[in-house]
Amino acid sequence: MYQKNIIYHSKKQEDLSLRQLLKKWLIPKKWQHFLRIQHDVLINQKYHPFNTIVKDKDEITLKFNFPPRTQQHYLPGHDPVQVAYEDNDIIVVNKAAGKKTHPNTNQEDDSLMNDVESYLKNGHPYMVHRIDMETSGLVLISKTPYLVPIFNRQLSSKKLHRQYLAVVKLNNPIAERGTIDLPIDQDPEDVRKRMVKDSGLRAVTEYNVIKKNSNYALLNLNLLTGRTHQLRVHLSYCGWPIVNDPLYNSDPKNGKLLLFAYKLVFEEPFTGNLKIIEAKLSKDMYNLICAYFKQPKSSSNPDN
Repeated sequence: MYQKNIIYHSKKQEDLSLRQLLKKWLIPKKWQHFLRIQHDVLINQKYHPFNTIVKDKDEITLKFNFPPRTQQHYLPGHDPVQVAYEDNDIIVVNKAAGKKTHPNTNQEDDSLMNDVESYLKNGHPYMVHRIDMETSGLVLISKTPYLVPIFNRQLSSKKLHRQYLAVVKLNNPIAERGTIDLPIDQDPEDVRKRMVKDSGLRAVTEYNVIKKNSNYALLNLNLLTGRTHQLRVHLSYCGWPIVNDPLYNSDPKNGKLLLFAYKLVFEEPFTGNLKIIEAKLSKDMYNLICAYFKQPKSSSNPDN
């Protein structure tokens, strides 16, 4: 059973009933039903009807005494993990390029989730989102299955969003900033690939140019939807393929894919407090970016 004790802090002097508060916390309706009929939601250690107004500094106790929607199990991995943030409920890990986020079969043990399984020792990881194998950067992982549906709802409502850095080849001119709103579907000729196609799902990417020269640009990318290969497909379609992309850049690959998930923004479950996690560029990624823009290495880089 997963239990959470929260001291409620009223914001903007709002008067919320217990039912409204659970909805605001994005707790699924079915779970609200279980909490009510099992009397597993308490205000100051006592059960109250769902129309009870919750007061500032009331203690809310949630007992998730029912099966979660999913149970994920992974074999222990072999590699250490680089932790960017951790608390009792979640862990944010900086994934290396070339490492899969999750295994494709129960027999695999070489993915990030396998490595986090080993790191947690007495706990288990539950996947919230993923990034491509070739992409490096931040991945949010829950330590309990009961938070996964809440984070899924944050993803859908864009309360949880991700930002990336990418170095792209400028085969076409690029504006200083813009929004790419193009649907993405499976490439019928290559099962590994996706493509811009009218029959696909809507995909939206915001970008702005941090720096550029005649051949390359360093972009900040805001992922507003989470389609497979979205950034890689969108940028390639516009004539700005990511450097060292083996699927969507026709130039020979010479090193790591220059796409880095450097920022995660989400709401802390049960509080609504905004959480911003940022990762430092690894030394090799920093040096690669410097090489494309001929910027002298600076001692200000924290990993130098």
